[in-house]
Amino acid sequence: MAKAPAPPRINLYSDTQTRPTPAMREAMARAECGDEQHFDDPTVLLLCERMAELLGKEDAVYLPSGTMCNEIAILVHVRPGEEIIAHETAHIITSEGGGPAALAGAMIRSLPGPRGQFKAEQVEEAIRGQSSRYQPRTRLVEIEQTANTGGGSVWPLAEINKVAAVAKANGLVLHMDGARLMNAVVAAGVSAKDFSAPFDSVWVDFTKGLGAPLGAVLAGSKAFIAECWRWKQRLGGSMRQAGIVAAGCLHALDHHIDRLAEDHANAKILARGISQIPNITVMQPETNLVFAMLDRPAEPVAAALAQQGIWVSVIGPRLMRMCTHLDVNEAQCIEAAAAVRAVLARG
Repeated sequence: MAKAPAPPRINLYSDTQTRPTPAMREAMARAECGDEQHFDDPTVLLLCERMAELLGKEDAVYLPSGTMCNEIAILVHVRPGEEIIAHETAHIITSEGGGPAALAGAMIRSLPGPRGQFKAEQVEEAIRGQSSRYQPRTRLVEIEQTANTGGGSVWPLAEINKVAAVAKANGLVLHMDGARLMNAVVAAGVSAKDFSAPFDSVWVDFTKGLGAPLGAVLAGSKAFIAECWRWKQRLGGSMRQAGIVAAGCLHALDHHIDRLAEDHANAKILARGISQIPNITVMQPETNLVFAMLDRPAEPVAAALAQQGIWVSVIGPRLMRMCTHLDVNEAQCIEAAAAVRAVLARG
């Protein structure tokens, strides 16, 4: 059996690397449980009620992962052969194993745009097949908030509303991949309900900056969630006594949203330290993601940092990503920036 790597001293690989805090573990230990598949788990029910209210939707369902939220939403909204409009760097394209095609038989029309965002005018031009039997019928517009590969950029509410107006005028459905929606809420000062209002479906991940060990909540109309439950059953997602993990999500709602501002501040400190390095292009962070385009291959740099106990992720041949979260403090960000400078100075 291969030996597990030693845990890093500074883990900037992703905000999915967070560990439950002692207070969160205590809340999970105290959780009331039941069979969530039979709607008998009071903790899961409370989580779904609170998330439906937070996002301004009628109902919600607790799922094991954000990827499952995306895929189930697509399965409900889109028929085989229909088309989804999404940014070319969207998670449903780059990171879900071809799920939309494999599971829903859906096509994706990818749009370019800076920092993971596209414009309403691009959506208007991309819509097709509404009257022609020769083209796939456009069915869904998907937005990722924040845009991960766009450097954790926040979609402005005004631009979301413009995209939504085009979509609705053409009879399209809107879905938000809200994996880091709460980061956008804190950074922009816009409520989750306002960001979610134009969308037919939206979900929030609890395993990223919110720091819970498992789960995401998908919200929408009662009819939509009823269909989501059918797909949850088909995909094997029922979790039985899930109150134990749902309690971690409830704790995050109460204690880990406002503190996301600390992660955003630390990301700026990290970016500032790295941007002083010659020949490095740093995408200035809006939230908790720091992207650096290097002047050399990124893999050896990441490997050299790992030898010092600092984990980062490699996104492209020369592109490196660092992610701040509740397990990374200001001093560690300063240390990590100095380590990147030292590794690159060695050539």
